[in-house]
Amino acid sequence: MRICDRHGCDEAGKCPAPKSPNSPDRWYFCEKHAAEYNQGWDYFEGLDKEEAAARAAEEKRDTSGYRESVFNEWAGSGDGSRTRDEMRALDVLECNAHSEFDEIKKAYRRLAKANHPDTNQNDKDAAQRFQAIQAAYAVLRSAEERKTWKGV
Repeated sequence: MRICDRHGCDEAGKCPAPKSPNSPDRWYFCEKHAAEYNQGWDYFEGLDKEEAAARAAEEKRDTSGYRESVFNEWAGSGDGSRTRDEMRALDVLECNAHSEFDEIKKAYRRLAKANHPDTNQNDKDAAQRFQAIQAAYAVLRSAEERKTWKGV
C-alpha cells in the first residue's frame, strides 16, 4: 500500500494528482490532502488565453456526446439525466432511478394517502413525512414538465 505523499501523513495514498499540467507524474494523497491539493488547482495554469481556449474547446468537444445522449434519451440515471434533487425525491417516494412519471404518480398517491394528517391525527411524524412527500412530488412534477416542454 502506498503512503500519502504529503509530508508527515501516514495514511494510505489512494488519490492520484498530477504534479503539473500535461505531466504523467503523479502525487498520491489521502482523501484529506487530495481535497486540499485540488482546492488550489488551476487546470489552465501556464497557458496563454489562446491555448486555454483551445483546450477548453477540446474538452467540451470530447464530452459533447454525453450531453447529446441525454437529448436522445439514451441516458440512464447516473449520467446526468436526473439532478441530485430528483434522485433524492425518488428516494422519498420509494421509486427507483428508472421510474416513469406514471409510476411516480402512483407512488405519490399511495404514500400521500398513507401519511395524510387527516388519517393520522396526533402523529407529528406522519405530518412531516406527508410534507416531504409533497415536496418530492413537486420536484419531480416540475422536472417532468420541463422535460415535456423542451420536447426531450
